[in-house]
Amino acid sequence: MTKHHFGTEDAVLLAVVVALIIVTGFLAMAETALTRTSKVKALTLEEEKRRGATNLLRLVQRIDRVLPVILFSLELCTLVAATMVGVVAAHAFGGLGVVIATAFEVIVIFIVAELAPKTWAVQHSDQAALTTAPFVRMLMAFPPLRWVTRALITVTNIILPGKGIKAGPYMSDEMLRAMADEAAEEEVIEHEERTLIHSIIDFGDTVVRDVMVPRPDMVAVESYARITDVVDVVIPAGFSRIPVYAQGIDDIVGIVYVKDLMRAEREGHGDSEVASVMRDAKFTPESKRVSELMREMQAGKFHMAIVVDEFGGTAGLVTLEDLIEELVGEITDEYDQEEVPPERLDDGTLVVNARMPVNEVNELLEPLELPEGEDWDTVGGLLYSLLGHVPTEGEAAEVDGFRLAAERVQGRRIGRVRIKSVNGQEHRLGLDTSADEDRGIVSEDADAGASNASSDMTDGAEAPRTGQG
Repeated sequence: MTKHHFGTEDAVLLAVVVALIIVTGFLAMAETALTRTSKVKALTLEEEKRRGATNLLRLVQRIDRVLPVILFSLELCTLVAATMVGVVAAHAFGGLGVVIATAFEVIVIFIVAELAPKTWAVQHSDQAALTTAPFVRMLMAFPPLRWVTRALITVTNIILPGKGIKAGPYMSDEMLRAMADEAAEEEVIEHEERTLIHSIIDFGDTVVRDVMVPRPDMVAVESYARITDVVDVVIPAGFSRIPVYAQGIDDIVGIVYVKDLMRAEREGHGDSEVASVMRDAKFTPESKRVSELMREMQAGKFHMAIVVDEFGGTAGLVTLEDLIEELVGEITDEYDQEEVPPERLDDGTLVVNARMPVNEVNELLEPLELPEGEDWDTVGGLLYSLLGHVPTEGEAAEVDGFRLAAERVQGRRIGRVRIKSVNGQEHRLGLDTSADEDRGIVSEDADAGASNASSDMTDGAEAPRTGQG
């Protein structure tokens, strides 16, 4: 019968196992803390002059190199500790030692070296990251460990081709929005700040076509119109600048400023043609991103640009105010018409402006939504696409469980659209107009008021002003 004994060598092995468990727990805490620390957070900690923040920032900036070293060291310590526990248990208990060693590894190593340190790192991310950063920096400074890790990564990339950890991303637009929503719910930030964060994120993906004043709503004058007549148009309407065209609206030749018109009239040139005081017009494609256009406006010091389509025709106009409103919401003054917000009727019907973007309407129709497509941007455009012709008052079409009916049809234009569920299912048609304030939505009342401003207007409806001049 084999005699089992626990000798000095076994005691030494147990001491090494304890040390390895401690190191494993430290590495597990470092892994969790570093993966939960962003570059922005590390920079903030460094600006606060927190101890260990400099080391932490360097590690976070090279997380694609740091993380494999931590993971390899973690696995190495865990496997060595498990092996040593098995050896000691076999010496002390024989065959039963395998069962004892397995139980020890599952319970003690999992709780002490994995679960406990990682849980603490989640609860105290900053402290855990700052505490473990110097230790991890020491690991990264050990060349053999880096060499072995890189060799194993090379083998992994051969087996599983890819761009690796560096390809990321570690943060997406959806994650940023979720963080802002959570911060607002916990009252860390105000609701207005949350809305601004969402607007900033969306700003980079927005194109000029989404924010421009469409061609039918433009106010423009002929180049041969008298300065006095043009003043009579722009002053009552409150414009600060308007386009000037020659042969037609597709032939924009310049922009005229109200201050130039008033100066010319005071100098006795009221009977002169407006072309004599107009300035050069700036043009931009409708597919340009608004962030790029804003930088161009800042660099070129201009506040209005004519938007052209792929065929070179005039698609609309865009002002600096339109771009700023994408970030801060609607900017109104004493000349602006109050917008008509979405209206919910007693039967659950939602009435919205026909020019309201479909994606904004969908926010009011959750959990269902209207289809979005390349052929339309607004709910009025969707109704046009469904019908295939200019609708008459009250004409309707059905799509995805909703019935869309045209209201206040004036000529070829739909003023408002009535949206109602056709299957009787209730939807959350909330009336929080914060989404409407983030994007300019011109009501049909404003369209009608501008159409009577002057006979010199083209496709007469009011266009937003820049507020400058």
